[in-house]
Amino acid sequence: MPPRAPHRLSRRTLLAALALAGCSSGGAQSVSRPLALDPLPPGSRFEALGALQLSDEVLGFGGLSALHIDDELRLTAISDLGHWVTARLVLREGRPQGLDELRTGPLRDGSGAPLRRGYGGDAESLARLPDGGWLIGFERWQRIRRYREIDGPGEYVEAPPGLEFAPRNGGLESLTVLRDGRWLAIAEKFHPRRDETLRRGWIGGPGNWQRIAYRPEDGFDPADVAALPEGGALVLERSFSIFGGFGGRVVRLSAAQLEAGVLEGEEVLRLEAPLPRDNFEGITVFRAGGRTLLALVSDDNENMLQRTLLLVFAVLDE
Repeated sequence: MPPRAPHRLSRRTLLAALALAGCSSGGAQSVSRPLALDPLPPGSRFEALGALQLSDEVLGFGGLSALHIDDELRLTAISDLGHWVTARLVLREGRPQGLDELRTGPLRDGSGAPLRRGYGGDAESLARLPDGGWLIGFERWQRIRRYREIDGPGEYVEAPPGLEFAPRNGGLESLTVLRDGRWLAIAEKFHPRRDETLRRGWIGGPGNWQRIAYRPEDGFDPADVAALPEGGALVLERSFSIFGGFGGRVVRLSAAQLEAGVLEGEEVLRLEAPLPRDNFEGITVFRAGGRTLLALVSDDNENMLQRTLLLVFAVLDE
């Protein structure tokens, strides 16, 4: 992960304090600005519907690292600074126009106390449970917490075996609940058997974890995963280099491919021109207007040269 820039504005500190109090923030126009996306090349499996640029100053923080949108267009995201965000995604003629009903607040430990920024609050992955609760995976202090409500206390659940040995900044970036109820977890930079072409992964859940591996494209790392309605999953991969900047791609794993010991999928979307390039870390799949939609969110690292972007696509080859 690129180094973070320090806080730039004292105003942000004030807004972050308001967010810690769990306040409601402004409406669609104040927190987000719609952006048009150029059409994707002919033959693409997706239609680019549009984007939103989110304001760190209104949120009170940046660093959005995982995303979930349900079929009622309720958006939930988490920040690696130890915060959560909920809102309603506003679509007009199927295209994103803004966020409404915005709420923010701190992620909490089992006693209900806010998690501290840094070692204890580095939230990187988010998954919705069938009962409406949430799973959140953390880096640095490698663990998973279960939340009945996103703004409530979080209890520990049994983490995948060996996760505690993951690199400090290379742990559980990807976590989802599959259609059959199993959990799928993939570490960002944890190499099994010292094989740098693979990333350690697990499938199953507490009491029934099974070790697997994931093979990203050379130069890429898994950044998030989203379950598909038919039983497969989409994996978001990202890359970064000093001279090349950020890159990304979306890989589809079929339900059958999820049964393999080493997961290798098919690229379905490349995050390159004409799409904006940034540090995309969150992916979600949902239904709206009779279509299957895909959304991505970027982590701006609180860096003035980056943006918090929400991209929305429609699946064309359902």
